[in-house]
Amino acid sequence: MRFIKMQGTGNDYVYVDAFQEKVGDAVELAKKVSHRHFGVGGDGLIVIRPYAGADAEMDMYNADGSSSEMCGNGIRCVAKYVHDTYARGRDELKLMTGAGWRTAHIVTRDKDGNAESVRIDMGAPIFEGLKIPTTIDAPEVLRRKIEVAGQTFEFSSVSMGNPHCVVYVEDVGNFPVTTIGPLIENHPLFPRRVNVEFVQIVSRNEVIQRTWERGSGETWACGTGASAVAAIGHRLGLTGERLTIHLTGGDLLLEYDGTGSVQMTGPAVEVFRGEYAG
Repeated sequence: MRFIKMQGTGNDYVYVDAFQEKVGDAVELAKKVSHRHFGVGGDGLIVIRPYAGADAEMDMYNADGSSSEMCGNGIRCVAKYVHDTYARGRDELKLMTGAGWRTAHIVTRDKDGNAESVRIDMGAPIFEGLKIPTTIDAPEVLRRKIEVAGQTFEFSSVSMGNPHCVVYVEDVGNFPVTTIGPLIENHPLFPRRVNVEFVQIVSRNEVIQRTWERGSGETWACGTGASAVAAIGHRLGLTGERLTIHLTGGDLLLEYDGTGSVQMTGPAVEVFRGEYAG
């Protein structure tokens, strides 16, 4: 089975073009190919499938085989691959995800005409507690308290097609993400588990983010998480309408004015191609 390894700000996935390849049990395949010692290595598996009325569908699986509705870095790479392979020169692509329709805009191309950076309409944030989902029946889940490992943290929650929990900290570089992250991910407040963003504010237009992703652990970037951080920061009055987010794997530009969709712009990079024999 042929595959493509791509990454967006260090959030790396194994991609399979189901227009050309047959994919059997995607859950087991995700577990095997994602392993960084016994497989290809990545944060998960993304299958690029045909979908009626769309340029393609993104079918996403985390490293543990669990499915996920949406991935901001992943969908930029899907857009790059579809553009470079099937829609060269087009500026806009329509993609289906587990969270619904998303529109991708090709922002820059290299000298050979391949997509370099992509802007994604990430959709409107969902703040209602039960729809995120959390177990909190409230119009918004902002500045709530959660207790894990004998410590109490303030958090705010939002859905960007998948559930997120945003926690502001003073020193994100030294914060115990790998200890606290999985405890919040699996907390009873979140019936479908949750992605956790730990965020240090630099200014109204700049933050530093580390993410613990459900099913994958700490990743070098999270596009839906960055969108959640932009939405929550704006809602709380902590950050402005245009936000640069520094992630371990690079920077993303987020734009959100408090209405409509969050816009995310960032790189999409092909790393290598190969054939998986497992």
